[in-house]
Amino acid sequence: MPHLEVITPSPRPDVWASNAAPCQVLFRIQAEADADVLCRVLNLFALQQLIPQQVQALRDGDTLSIEIRSHEQSWHRAQIIGEKLRNLISVFDLQVQPVPAAKDPAMQACG
Repeated sequence: MPHLEVITPSPRPDVWASNAAPCQVLFRIQAEADADVLCRVLNLFALQQLIPQQVQALRDGDTLSIEIRSHEQSWHRAQIIGEKLRNLISVFDLQVQPVPAAKDPAMQACG
């Protein structure tokens, strides 16, 4: 039986901001409560080879409130993801903001 190797994917390089350090970002999304909206939102992170640190979703009637915390991307890439989120037809409000990283000095390069 052949041995299997675990290959950890390397993070996708940000060629437009190659010297930018990764930073922690909070995405706050308000969207219509469609059956596929959460998958569409998370797919934008998957296409960038990013796995969010934390995802919370709460449905209130016809509205879905989604909070995503991610720390693997540069601020530039976070803004690009934000623009792509804004282009989703179900999304009607989006806030992208850096999270203060007082506890983690390696994550203070945001903004």
